[in-house]
Formats: sequence, C-alpha cells, structure tokens
Amino acid sequence: MGQIPLYQAKAEFFRMLGHPVRIRVLELLQDGPMPVRDLLAVIDVEASNLSQQLAVLRRSGIVTATRGGPTVVYALAGGDVADLMRAARRILTEMAAGQAGLLAQLRETEPSSL
Repeated sequence: MGQIPLYQAKAEFFRMLGHPVRIRVLELLQDGPMPVRDLLAVIDVEASNLSQQLAVLRRSGIVTATRGGPTVVYALAGGDVADLMRAARRILTEMAAGQAGLLAQLRETEPSSL
C-alpha cells in the first residue's frame, strides 16, 4: 500500500478542523496554553463534547495535553496552527469585504420599484 497523495492528506487535515468547537479551541489556544476547565468556561458545550473534540485534536497532533495533578492543560503543538487561524481570518475578512462590495453594487443597480 503506497503513501496517500498530499492533496488527500490535506483534505483529511481540513476535515479534522471542520468542527466549530475544534476551531474555537484552536482560536483560544493562540493566546497560550489553557486548562480544560478554562476552555469549558468559555466554550458553551457539554464537558463530554469538549472532551471528545479535544481528543480529536490531540490524536491529530495539532494540540498537546499536559497533566499537572488533576488539571489537564492544552496547548498548540506549533506556531503554524496559530498562523493558519490568522490566515483563515484574513481570507474570511476578504471574502466578506468582497460580498459586501457585490451587495453594494447590486443595490446601486437595482431598478427602482414601481
């Protein structure tokens, strides 16, 4: 069995990111490591759901988990993830600006109603 093509590996990577709770966790971890209790206080989900999503991120290697007594602290595995989150924000901002521009053009050329 051969190695999977890079485009397929990238698709799997983006599928892994494709959950709102996982994205929110990654956004929060851009500011530094956080204990699970702090993530739970900020993200409005059940503890079991957060735990499940953190496990997906941990298995993928995109976050690390460190246990200090009863507390588990999560952190981004590398700075590239924070760069990716910032790039996604820039892309979405550009897309929204483009859509707003298109909407303005549509409104300007809209025939007046009778």
